[in-house]
Formats: sequence, structure tokens, C-alpha cells
Amino acid sequence: MKELFLKQGYAKLDRLIPNSEVENLRGLYDDLLQDKERTLGLRSDLGGGEGGTVEKITQIMRPSMVEPKLTETISYQLALDHVKDMLGGDMELDFDMLINKAPHTNTPTPWHQDAAYWIKMPDKRSASCWISLDEVYEENGCMWFIPKDADTILPHKHYTEGGALHCETDGKNAECIPLKPGGCTFHDGFTLHFSKGNTTDSHRRALILNFRPKAMIQLEREQGVDHTGERKVRNK
Repeated sequence: MKELFLKQGYAKLDRLIPNSEVENLRGLYDDLLQDKERTLGLRSDLGGGEGGTVEKITQIMRPSMVEPKLTETISYQLALDHVKDMLGGDMELDFDMLINKAPHTNTPTPWHQDAAYWIKMPDKRSASCWISLDEVYEENGCMWFIPKDADTILPHKHYTEGGALHCETDGKNAECIPLKPGGCTFHDGFTLHFSKGNTTDSHRRALILNFRPKAMIQLEREQGVDHTGERKVRNK
């Protein structure tokens, strides 16, 4: 997996966590998804559906801040172990997030690079672990990736008002990555990826853990970036 990740910017792991851990995470995840009061200020609709009756693509940033039991699960440590093996022993968890696609919303997450959301950093090592809590496939929004050829960021703009960023790209070389519950993918910040909308009867739940070098996390915090929403201005 390490060689593949370093070569193309992404890799798949069929099984990261056992079914018992999937069930545990589902319970914690669903509680947060339903509790808009606890997650106020941390959640948004990447599908641009704020104000509607249904959130199309719910994103909850830093969920472990309001539910510490998440970090007590083995998923965080197992993902970190793989990331350290791929990118070095100084890698640490920067932030986590939940992204859920509601049933029958059919709203894609457009092509983008995660680095388009981030500040520029001298050490560009990063890895996002995308853990599936449901069986994911094309119809409910599994991940698609394009092999990376450089650490460059394409021009991005907002896909919908207040929604996700997107960029123009040719997706003919994209690879579709279906997963069973408990499987995951790893990708770096420059790897282009997207997912289709959910047209099925069920939710598509994903837990995403983002890792980078400890020194770069410290640099982010010094710049007022803590991934809870708006960038904070640091008092000098």
C-alpha cells in the first residue's frame, strides 16, 4: 500500500477496522448527525442545501471535540499507524470530520483537491483516511480518484453558494473505489477526487481522519487554523 500511495497519491485498504468497531462508530456518528445543537457551528451542507428540510451532504468538522469517545475507538490509532508507515513517524492527527450523504439527494461532491482548502505549508506531506461505515458503491457515493502526477493545486471555485469547492479536470483516468463497511482509502492533499450523489434508500456515512506532520499542525494553529470553520485571527 505504501508504494502505491507514494506513486499515485491514493491507496485502498479493504479492511481497516472490524465489524464491531463499525457498529460502535455508527452509533456515535448517528447521534452527532441528529444532534444539531451539539454540532452547531461545526456542521454545514456541502450540497448547498442550508435552510432546506434535508441536508444533502452533511459535513461535521472536528466531531471528536464534542464526542471524545470517537478518539477512544481503535480506528484513529490504526489509521495513524498506516500513515506513519507511509509518510514518517512525525505524522499526527490534524483534524477529523464526518461526511454523510442523505438518501435520495443525488448531490455529487465535485472534483477537487483537499489542499485547495488549506493554507500553504513548507512540508506538504499529508494523508486523509476515508473510512466507510456503510457499503459504498457508485450509486450511493463511493470515492473516485485520479492518479497524481505533481504537488500542484488547480484553480478552484465554489460549486454551489456556500458549498464545496470544485475544479475543472478530465476524469477519464479516474478509478472508482467501492468499499465494504470498515474499509478505507488513503489520499494526499493534491490528489483529485470526487463522489457521485446518493440515489439509494440509505445514508452513506464516512469518517475522515486527516494527518500531517506535527510541526505543520503547530504552524497551522499559529496561523489561526484549527479546522472548526472560519479561520481565526491570532492575537499578536
